[in-house]
Amino acid sequence: QVQLVESGGGLVQPGGSLRLSCAASGSIFGHMGWYRQAPGKERELVARIPRVGAANYADSVKGRFTISRDNDKKTVYLQMNNLKPEDTAIYYCNARTLIYTMDYWGKGTLVTVSS
Repeated sequence: QVQLVESGGGLVQPGGSLRLSCAASGSIFGHMGWYRQAPGKERELVARIPRVGAANYADSVKGRFTISRDNDKKTVYLQMNNLKPEDTAIYYCNARTLIYTMDYWGKGTLVTVSS
């Protein structure tokens, strides 16, 4: 049974930093990533990283966010720096299994950027 457990969200002032973590279990994963959904908007990709290789980022977060992963721990991280009010959203972890390439989602963690 695949499970994704996110942590690290919260309230931060503009210009601040947060680090999100997502611990996965129950399978071997290829791509892992983070998506976000702001109120009244569709879910969008924030950053995605393959098991081996380079990550890709949404243009809006390039230079501010860094995604990384620990394959032994089956954990993906999102370091978010210089946060802006428009980064406010629920952030969802996504993981795709290597076998059958099935997508799984975490329950989401709320990030609020406000003074």
